[in-house]
Amino acid sequence: MADVRLYALLDPEISGERLPELAQAVIEGGATLIQLRDKRGETRRLLAEARVLKRVLALHSVPLIVNDRVDVALAAGADGVHVGQDDMPAEEARRLLGGDAVIGLSIKTVDQARAAPLDLIDYVGVGGVYATRSKDNPEPPIGAAGLRTLVEVIRARAPAMPIAAIAGIDETNAAEVIAAGADGIAVIAALARAQDPAAAARRLRAIVDGGLRARVGL
Repeated sequence: MADVRLYALLDPEISGERLPELAQAVIEGGATLIQLRDKRGETRRLLAEARVLKRVLALHSVPLIVNDRVDVALAAGADGVHVGQDDMPAEEARRLLGGDAVIGLSIKTVDQARAAPLDLIDYVGVGGVYATRSKDNPEPPIGAAGLRTLVEVIRARAPAMPIAAIAGIDETNAAEVIAAGADGIAVIAALARAQDPAAAARRLRAIVDGGLRARVGL
C-alpha cells in the first residue's frame, strides 16, 4: 500500500522549470509520494521530466508516480501511475506495469467508489474536495462531508485502502480532511507557490501526522 500522507503533485504549469529543485525541497519537508502531473506536455518533454525526477527521488527512496501516462511511466522507469476515470482502466495499467507498480485511481462519486477495482490498486485519490485553480473541474467541490461519505464507501470494501484527499488543500483545511477520514493530502499549489516549499511541506506533514494521531487517540 502507498504512503499518501503528503502526496506532492508537481506540475510545470505551476512550478515552471524548477521541478527537480521543488521535488528535492518537498522531500526534505516530508513528502512521502511524488507525482509528475503535466497535462499539456508533449511525450518527449514528459519523458525527460520523469527521468530527471526519478533520479532525484531514487536518492531518497520516495516513489515517483506519473499522472495518466502509462507509456511514460514505463519508459522512464517510474514507480507507478495515477489514472482518472477517463484514462486507461486500472486493470490495463496493472497488466502493463506489473504487480510491483504503484497504481492510484481518482474517485469522485459514490458510484465510482462502489465500482472501483480496489483489489488492483494501491491507493485512491478522492476529490475534488475544495475549489482549486490547479485543474479544470466543472463539477462542484464535494467538501469534507462528501469526502467522509466516499471514505465510508471505500472503507466498507477495503478497510486498509490508503485514501488521499485532493483539490484545494492547504494549511487551513488539511486537518479537516484528515478528520473526515483521509489518510493524507495531495497538494499542488500550497507547495509550488510557497516561498519556502520545504518549510510548507514540513508544516503540512505535521498537520497530517497530528490529525492521524488524534484519529486513533494517541
